[in-house]
Amino acid sequence: MIAKLRRFFEAHTQAVSPEDKAHHLKLAAASMLLEVVFADDTLTAEEEALLPKLLTETLSMSEADAKILIDEAKSVQGSATSLFEFTSAINAEFSLAQKQQLLLAMWQLAYADGQLSQYEDQIIRRTADLLYLKHSELIQMRNLAIAANRHIDQAPQ
Repeated sequence: MIAKLRRFFEAHTQAVSPEDKAHHLKLAAASMLLEVVFADDTLTAEEEALLPKLLTETLSMSEADAKILIDEAKSVQGSATSLFEFTSAINAEFSLAQKQQLLLAMWQLAYADGQLSQYEDQIIRRTADLLYLKHSELIQMRNLAIAANRHIDQAPQ
């Protein structure tokens, strides 16, 4: 496990091309979203359907690329030992608006199945702290996710 983690860090710190750097950032963001998905040990159909959509919106990528990134993030996410591994890369490169968008996506995933588990809530709150976001920003993004979830629930079928 330590060797895997070392390779993960080396790959992320030795990204030479802008494309590699961008890919590693997207991988870190996707891994953060997976942290929320797997926080309650249940991958619901709603979460599984929403994850690629959120990646395409948050990271400006195609749905096919998002699905590939999800598979890659699943393998990386399993070898990670803390949220700091992902948030340090994101802090170095993401703007405040991008961090807020990522946090919003995390809340949307947490509420996708209609209920927020305590573990999802804890992961998102820790992430917000590690991304140096204010408590008011955390609450604002949560409220936006709740409002969006209500809008989806009330849409005619």
